Amino acid sequence: MSVLVYTESEQGKFKKIAFEVSSYAKAVADAMGTSVTAISFNADDPSALGTYGVNKVLNVKNDALKTFNASVYADVIKEAAQQEDSKVIVMSSSANDKYLAPLLAVDLNAGYASNVVETPVSTAPFQVKRNAFTNKAFEILELKTDVKLIGVSNNSFGLHENNTDAKVEDFSPEIPESGIKVESVDKATDKVTIADADIVVSAGRGLKGPENWGMIEELADVLGAATACSKPVSDLGWRPHSEHVGQTGKPVAANLYIAVGISGAIQHLAGINASKYKVVINNDPEAPFFKAADYGVVGDAFEVVPQLIEKLKAFKAQQ
Repeated sequence: MSVLVYTESEQGKFKKIAFEVSSYAKAVADAMGTSVTAISFNADDPSALGTYGVNKVLNVKNDALKTFNASVYADVIKEAAQQEDSKVIVMSSSANDKYLAPLLAVDLNAGYASNVVETPVSTAPFQVKRNAFTNKAFEILELKTDVKLIGVSNNSFGLHENNTDAKVEDFSPEIPESGIKVESVDKATDKVTIADADIVVSAGRGLKGPENWGMIEELADVLGAATACSKPVSDLGWRPHSEHVGQTGKPVAANLYIAVGISGAIQHLAGINASKYKVVINNDPEAPFFKAADYGVVGDAFEVVPQLIEKLKAFKAQQ
């Protein structure tokens, strides 16, 4: 009866969150006195999960599953959970997983806890700590169902190496027919994706136009960060919709979120509130973002950001 963990990958490569949820699953398994089984889809090197405590990998190789389909993936994970007699299933809180998890919970008649930030407070009874009220509070949630489904909040647990010799097994479940057909997939072209980024540099209408985004991209490049934007910016076509973060865009749970020229509408703040440290640069000292930020700079972004880039480059040159 192992803990089952669903590990996301893209084009054969595991995402960072796959290693984070594997680390979390290992901690849960240790608390329960059991092992960790992972399920992966079309991964090039499934044994890499062994670095983070996975004992066995059920690797699904099927071209029909190269594009994410929540309904089909839920059916496959359900079959894996039943085969392994898993009573605890771990996944991330990515956009895809938040779509997938409710379907899987229904299939397994499981209790689902999303946005979990720590290992279980207790395993008997089974209680977890999670973010609530758009990350403004925490709650202790008790799962009383036989099967428990945990969605780990991104960047909340971190990566913890625990080298294990992972046994890789081919897993060939019956793939159900789906009424959904994917015609094309648009992907962000950032070096670092918003979902995997430890640092996100975001900007808003304060930049005055798309021609000024060069300094945001340069700052992100210096920091090894992903770039993002507010909703008005994507609506205006200055930046692609894949970079829109906030309650109506992509949620962000980075270790560091830098907002440049963003006033801080409530929908934007709700979508990035899970980030550990928030820094705002804005020339309006009354901007709502300053009330939510950990650090703030009142100043003209066109003066502050170039100086910040210069200082960061000088600092990195000394390392």
